[in-house]
Amino acid sequence: MERIETSGIVLYNRDFREEDKLVKIFTEQAGKRMFFVKYAAKSKLTAAIQPLTYADFIVKISEDGLSYIEDFHQVQAFRHLNQDIFCLSYATYILALADACVQDKIHDAALFAFLVKTLELMDSGLDYEILTNIFEIQLLGRFGVSLNVHECVFCHRVGIPFDYSYRYSGVLCPQHYHEDERRLHLDPNVLYLIDQFQAISFGELERISVKDGMKRKLRLFIDQLYDEYVGIHLKSKKFIDDLSSWGQLMKQTENEESK
Repeated sequence: MERIETSGIVLYNRDFREEDKLVKIFTEQAGKRMFFVKYAAKSKLTAAIQPLTYADFIVKISEDGLSYIEDFHQVQAFRHLNQDIFCLSYATYILALADACVQDKIHDAALFAFLVKTLELMDSGLDYEILTNIFEIQLLGRFGVSLNVHECVFCHRVGIPFDYSYRYSGVLCPQHYHEDERRLHLDPNVLYLIDQFQAISFGELERISVKDGMKRKLRLFIDQLYDEYVGIHLKSKKFIDDLSSWGQLMKQTENEESK
């Protein structure tokens, strides 16, 4: 076994036998690994193995089986995320996406940094829905999807209203709308925002603001993209989809009780 010290974020844990747990951690140095924690409820590791916990871990890595956690320090628990069920639901979803888009044991420091920074921005109070959209769009490449929403697939013009074509896997300008009679008839602003999301910087994230109506259009189109090109169906995604119905009722009840 190789002993290393690495930053890591807990993706999930699950019971193993009666008192033990298996804990999946996305580590900066060694990718996603499954760790065995014996007598988890009584272990000194309890505080560090909860989902959405970010910490520095001292671990023993096994290439053939389960790995082990020796110690940890500098725990960050994302308190705001854990106090807001809506924000927590979206954060849980992006953890699941990060888990799904890359194989276990593959070193991916860039994805790790992107995941941690996105969670930190969510925890600071930035718009968790838009942060999730940006995360989804930028992860498409790791699913093998190259999305062209920047220039017309025929004439390569840029900076004009576009519509999306699944037939050509890209955007069409007004002069070439006729090339696909089944084009999506999208709001051009949706494609403009998707184009921005593909290369947006962390500094720009702190200034972005999108109205509710446009958020709904973005959500619908990104869902279509994932259905068409990726084809994964995560339980955490279904949960946030359900928030649009019963979640609004919960918010209304909370607002009435606070009056």
